Amino acid sequence: MSKLKTSYLGLDLKNPLIVGASSLTSNLDTLKAIEAAGAGAVVFKSLFEEQIQLEALELENELEEYNERHAEMVRLFPTLKHAGPTEHLSKLKKAKETLNIPVIASLNAMHPDTWAEYALEVENTGVDAIELNFYTTPKDFEVEGKTIIQSQVDLLRSVKEKIKIPVSVKLSPFYTNPLDVIRRFDETEVQGFVIFNRLFQPDIDIDKEELIQTIILSEHNDMRLSLRFTGLLYGNIAADICANTGITNGEDAIKMILAGASSFQVVSTLYTNGVGHITKMLGDIETWMNKKGYKSIDDFKGKLSKKNLHDPFAYRRAQYVDILLRSNEIVKTAALK
Repeated sequence: MSKLKTSYLGLDLKNPLIVGASSLTSNLDTLKAIEAAGAGAVVFKSLFEEQIQLEALELENELEEYNERHAEMVRLFPTLKHAGPTEHLSKLKKAKETLNIPVIASLNAMHPDTWAEYALEVENTGVDAIELNFYTTPKDFEVEGKTIIQSQVDLLRSVKEKIKIPVSVKLSPFYTNPLDVIRRFDETEVQGFVIFNRLFQPDIDIDKEELIQTIILSEHNDMRLSLRFTGLLYGNIAADICANTGITNGEDAIKMILAGASSFQVVSTLYTNGVGHITKMLGDIETWMNKKGYKSIDDFKGKLSKKNLHDPFAYRRAQYVDILLRSNEIVKTAALK
């Protein structure tokens, strides 16, 4: 599969398929299977600052539970300190030492001071790059969008000043103008963008009348938004583009590369079809390339991006208007079925 070689974050990948951060990439045996199936790289399961803080709090509560039960029992347990991210970092280091393909770490921090601190600890494990997950759940009416964006720009600069390995940013689409935000991040000389992060949203159990969390895997048509912005971004930023969400098969991957992606991430399709699906996806991409006469990924990367299309309305509202004008045809076809 030499013709599938690509470059992402300055890393040489044997192919553009990257297995995204998930429980799949936290298990060493599964990671070995992912490598054997042919993946070009893996993103290790994310390090969440909230999880570390919660575990630390739970430990503290357990140690304090029987404190001062009576006057002479001042402390029942010896003083212990929570290990913090140590276990996660140990597993991450082991994964890097075991695999021959690039290992990318994933970080979800909360506070300004901890992003750079954790990033440095992650770098010390020997990983090839780090993926920062930037998203904010609005909860205060008073906070302006520009304040949130500026804080993320500042965080990105602080991390890049602290570490030497390549940095990518995994973004949500929930910005007023994602293109402007990505342009501002790109000015920090970040090496890549993953578009877009699939965020879990709350649900409600109407019988118990309580909020619940349900995991919904991405589907084929979920890729459209990432496709649009990949096509808009290609050739207009210095950083690499890694497409994400809804990429279920080789055809989806080809579309993303045609739009301008250097690589793509998969997770949901592996839960559905198994790790062996990696081999099939890569085989389908190579079969298509042979059919089209393409010798390398670069031969068709960005071919259908906005920059390389002569149609001035490509990726713009005109496509939406055209669909609306043809909606009667769609309704008639559906009615006949």
